[in-house]
Amino acid sequence: MFSFKKKAYGFFVELGEESALIARASAFEGPLVVEEMREVPAADDAVLKQAVAEVVGKRSSSAYMHARCGIFPAKRLVRRITLDPKRIKEQAYFPEICTQQFRIDPDKWTIAVLNAGDGTDFDSSRSNPGKEVIFAGGQHEDLLALQERLLGLGVFPERLELGTLVALGGLADYHTEVQLKTPTLVLELDGEATQAFIVSAGMLDMSRSIPHGLEAMVSVVQKELNLKDEESARKLFFSNTFDFTNMGGILTRKLVKELQSLIGFYEVQTGQSIGRVLCTRLPSKLAWLGGALAKELGVEQFKIDFGAWLKSHEIALPAATAASNLDPKWLGIFSLMISHDAAPAEKK
Repeated sequence: MFSFKKKAYGFFVELGEESALIARASAFEGPLVVEEMREVPAADDAVLKQAVAEVVGKRSSSAYMHARCGIFPAKRLVRRITLDPKRIKEQAYFPEICTQQFRIDPDKWTIAVLNAGDGTDFDSSRSNPGKEVIFAGGQHEDLLALQERLLGLGVFPERLELGTLVALGGLADYHTEVQLKTPTLVLELDGEATQAFIVSAGMLDMSRSIPHGLEAMVSVVQKELNLKDEESARKLFFSNTFDFTNMGGILTRKLVKELQSLIGFYEVQTGQSIGRVLCTRLPSKLAWLGGALAKELGVEQFKIDFGAWLKSHEIALPAATAASNLDPKWLGIFSLMISHDAAPAEKK
């Protein structure tokens, strides 16, 4: 008798604050074909749940979409630091770093310590464990809430990853595959703070949290436009009904000053110049802000060539999808499809 193997699928979900990205592919890792891509507003769980059900369709007998998921807990941490070699084996050293350097309670957080060079788990028991590491994680209650929310949407996380770290890993890989010669400044602008990262080929070189985010720009909008209160300014700022392009320099002045200091320190330390800036998680209505920051910093706004990068990992897009038109926000979900343990086909 003939036996027919049931077709396998790979499902991928990135759950952000503004939107959720959902993709169905022919497998979980390349070579694969992305069959469907959707962006759904993240605020409405009913709409999200319906989108998940439609993407799965009749392709699974399970009550859940088994997926690789990227999440962005409200309180998250991705920081590169240099360890003190003399203290690496001390039991109290890492909790002390959390409390004194990051100002977090390690008992309330899930933290992974990774080798900065390759992203593998840091092992302090090795004879020469190295000292350049990345602390990455999120607060317990935020991670649990997001996991429960995914389950409520009909998504079973086969792998649950920190979205920030996923995107940075993908971008580091992109630098290697496309052979970019200069590092990239990556920004995650949240309400109260901006997470700044410098990424080069295969590596996260530097990270810093800057206590100046989107909310700080709201007060500038209120002052510049003589609005009666901050709430009115906030609604206008996030509504996309007013062209703020000409005010870009004023709105970003304080943030740009901090970023220039970070860039200057990095360039003096390494001798490398920042080539471009990428804002990975800007709300669509604030897309203009990426260009404004690039202009004020005097660098290019990063345009990702998804086509060449995905091809190097044997990932094909839907026929109707033009790689050149894809928004940078898709960087994270594509990064979930890439295995960083194996080289692309042409390099094997």
